[in-house]
Amino acid sequence: MTIRKLVGLGLLFVLPGMLLLAGCERGEPWATKDISGLMPELAFQLTEANRNHPVSAVDYHGKVVLLYFGYMHCPDVCPATLARLRSAVTALGDQAGQIRILFVSVDPGRDKLPDLRRYTQYFGPQVTGLRGEQDALRKLTKRYRVTYGYDKPDANGNYSVSHSSAVYVFDRDGKARLLLRPDDSIAAISGDLGRLLAE
Repeated sequence: MTIRKLVGLGLLFVLPGMLLLAGCERGEPWATKDISGLMPELAFQLTEANRNHPVSAVDYHGKVVLLYFGYMHCPDVCPATLARLRSAVTALGDQAGQIRILFVSVDPGRDKLPDLRRYTQYFGPQVTGLRGEQDALRKLTKRYRVTYGYDKPDANGNYSVSHSSAVYVFDRDGKARLLLRPDDSIAAISGDLGRLLAE
């Protein structure tokens, strides 16, 4: 057998291995949407409902953080989203304590801190309600390209609030990593959160 043939045979065995290693270095694709490098790191100044105390992103450093914007009077999307996130986090067992779901109210006029605390506690210990006045809220939503708006109040003063349904996921260092969408399954969310915790 000639040297050329031997080299050719060697490449047949070596190249697939090299490609496999390259694939391992890149890692498996995420089940949810990868937004690494596309959004700014976690940063805010708001009031935490649980402790009625000012907090910032630094207070959650070392945790995997899920950031979701909604409001207490939301009839369906907000409670359904929080319930789905709770199920995904609960599925992680003992690791659930390393995750925080931050529920930022886009309706500070009605979502008072004591009510927000009771509302978020219903969805489990990993869920924390955050509230800020309109200036702080506008600054934060602009940072993450989140939109919200208020419908015209009815005769009783009740109104709906339109808002984004996306959930942003930040790693332990506060870097934006994933975007959770309404059609992402509980298993997909739980799996990706587990991968972030393992990093």
